[in-house]
Amino acid sequence: MGNAWFETVAEAQRRAKKRLPKSVYGALVAGSERGLTIQDNQAAFGELGFAPHVAGMSAKRNLATTVMGQEISLPVIISPTGVQAVHPDGEVAVARAAAARGTVMGLSSFASKSVEDVVAANPQTFFQLYWSGSLDQIKQRMDRAKAAGAVGLIVTLDWSFSQGRDWGSPSIPEKVDLKAMWQYAPEAITHPKWLLAFARTGKIPDLTVPNMASPGTSAPTFFGVYGEWMQTPPPTWEDVAWLVKVWGGPLMLKGVSRVDDARKAVDAGVTAISVSNHGGNNLDSTPATIRALPAVAEAVGDKIEIVLDGGIRRGSDVVKAVALGARAVMIGRAYLWGLAANGQAGVENVLDILRGGIDSALLGLGHSDIADLRPGDIVMPADFRRDLGVPADS
Repeated sequence: MGNAWFETVAEAQRRAKKRLPKSVYGALVAGSERGLTIQDNQAAFGELGFAPHVAGMSAKRNLATTVMGQEISLPVIISPTGVQAVHPDGEVAVARAAAARGTVMGLSSFASKSVEDVVAANPQTFFQLYWSGSLDQIKQRMDRAKAAGAVGLIVTLDWSFSQGRDWGSPSIPEKVDLKAMWQYAPEAITHPKWLLAFARTGKIPDLTVPNMASPGTSAPTFFGVYGEWMQTPPPTWEDVAWLVKVWGGPLMLKGVSRVDDARKAVDAGVTAISVSNHGGNNLDSTPATIRALPAVAEAVGDKIEIVLDGGIRRGSDVVKAVALGARAVMIGRAYLWGLAANGQAGVENVLDILRGGIDSALLGLGHSDIADLRPGDIVMPADFRRDLGVPADS
């Protein structure tokens, strides 16, 4: 048997691609339209350099920080992603891995596991909410998450329902029934390790979303609630303020890339914002989040917590984001590849990779604490930044 450990996120991705049926892996790659944003999210980090020291460095480094009141052992938290049918334990395995490595679990409202089960696996859980359905339905979902013990709320508002990918969208059934099993059998049979993992549990991949169920009803399908979401009128800034009031606790607004939106988020009373473009799986041609981060941090960094989401593959990426104004980062595809490659241990492996890279970069930059990072640690090309939503006279 080969070594289950892998040394980079890129290797986790290679193993996930080998292990998963084509349609399942295709859902993890995602991206939209021409894929410009998903490419820029990663490429932009490669344009940034470091300004290292050669002597006088600290023998010990502290990577710990806090996000929305939660103490975490490294500036990396789990970004909420929908239906994690790449592994039988799905979000519960991810939550356990995050708990084992001392960080926060972000749970999607479109997850395949219930908020109750995930909070039981990791009490440091932020529940993610989409603006979908009626106000009563939205409040019911928040109330359920709070009753389950979720310690924070992530509200995602940047989705524009972009359609079509130049490389083809993955074929995903609405539910896994006999018809779907027959249709996808050729894919599954050629990936026996993935199939065996589910066979051992006696269960089939679950494409329902229990956290979107109304009280007393069965879990709806992913595509069923996606339709509800598409038909819900977009929220206003007054709606954001309403969410803050009704939740009554730490709340992160995810999907911000403009300075003017960041300022409005501050006015609405949110605790934190995530500079995010949904991992490139939304409005294509949106700049990489690391390009938008400096302007947002300069505008509101002293008023609100900022995290960054998009393109994180290495610990050095995390350090670049923190140096430019983020308190922490959120990872999505990276941990999903780890989950697909080796379950809970694979997610822990990804977090360990990032921790090692962060520590190495801190050493080279001569810092003893993650909080000591500053823009001066970064070598930035003159044309790197994208200052979005900045008035011409500012």
